[in-house]
Amino acid sequence: MRTPPDMQSLVDLRTRIDAGRLDPAGAIRLAEEAIAAREPAVGALVCRHPDPAVSEAGPLAGIAVGIKDIIDTADLPTQMGSAIYAGWQPKADAAIVARLRALGAVPLAKTTTSPFAGHDPTATVNPRDPRHTPGGSSAGSAAAVAAGMVPLAVGTQTGGSVIRPAAFCGVAAIKPSFRLLPTVGVKTVSWALDTLGLFGAGIPDIARALSLIADRPAIDLDGSPGAPRIGLCLQDFQDFHDFGGAPDADALAALYEAARAVEAAGARITDLTLPAPLPEAWARQPVIQRFEARQALAWEYAHHRARLSPELGAQLDAAQALPASAYDDARRSAHRARRVLKDLFREMDAILTVSAPGRAPAGLDDTGDARFNRLWTLMGVPCVTVPVPGNGLPLGVQVVARFGDDGRALAVARMIEAALSA
Repeated sequence: MRTPPDMQSLVDLRTRIDAGRLDPAGAIRLAEEAIAAREPAVGALVCRHPDPAVSEAGPLAGIAVGIKDIIDTADLPTQMGSAIYAGWQPKADAAIVARLRALGAVPLAKTTTSPFAGHDPTATVNPRDPRHTPGGSSAGSAAAVAAGMVPLAVGTQTGGSVIRPAAFCGVAAIKPSFRLLPTVGVKTVSWALDTLGLFGAGIPDIARALSLIADRPAIDLDGSPGAPRIGLCLQDFQDFHDFGGAPDADALAALYEAARAVEAAGARITDLTLPAPLPEAWARQPVIQRFEARQALAWEYAHHRARLSPELGAQLDAAQALPASAYDDARRSAHRARRVLKDLFREMDAILTVSAPGRAPAGLDDTGDARFNRLWTLMGVPCVTVPVPGNGLPLGVQVVARFGDDGRALAVARMIEAALSA
């Protein structure tokens, strides 16, 4: 594996700026220099601003941000990863982009996405090894942070499009609680599932960013979660033939390494088997996603079917036959599962599981499997991926907390990160 360039830390950059050792314009120049040096080999960006306005004020002044290319930007095209929208220029920023600008950040570049945030691969390579995928659909956001081009990037997750590429590229990421971050101005795939997420070099970086963007300072509390009760979950849904099997040996080893490390640091670990109806909800998540995608992409399907990617086109073809009754049944299943999960979190503070079934697959024709992500997206709960140090391509573990408890998810993730580093 090639050693990647050092990543940029949002917290470190802001510390240097606050201490007067760096100014915001200088911090943006660091990002521009890194892009010039590394982007040709990685291919994480669709376009970047040639002359960005740099604010001297705000808690994120000097922070360059990569914006997934399904998120509207008033000064850069938003092309959805599709030729259908080639050169399309929105008139306004998405709400998340407007908030970043208000905090002083610079949305410097648009990052690559699978067409309409689907499963198709992009041309982006994994900065850790260009022979492997960076994951998807937020390929460019994960790769841009991993390659040290930007200290913060925004992606979206409908199934596993934040947590999985973060694990493949060896960066930290959070998929926050559903609707904690506004999706106004983001291309819809599934309004019941689409969630904005953040990528950064480490857990403190994404905690700082989320607390500022969401205007919830408590998310970034600098303290220990005490002795958290953590359920170790393998998510072994044996009753479902399409589950795909257990994680591979390397992913399991990383999970147990993280569990041992955090237990030694004071956490209480217990084995957790997810009860009904959580497995049933997992099985029905694709019904919700496909039924809503059929409607969200109805114009593109009706007028540009031939220009859709083969995989997305075939999925939408199949979705035309989905009955509303199946969708309604899937939503009821999800509702039942959320009630059960809420009860589970009375007995534990967080769930620890894998971020992906294994390391990033070889080649660029497969963005990986979201089977360890899609249940948690459906439940709307916060998920954080923590890189696990080791040899070879990166591996990650996933921390899941109760709905609205994003600060606890990040605190437990930080505890794991620190324990692994120690």
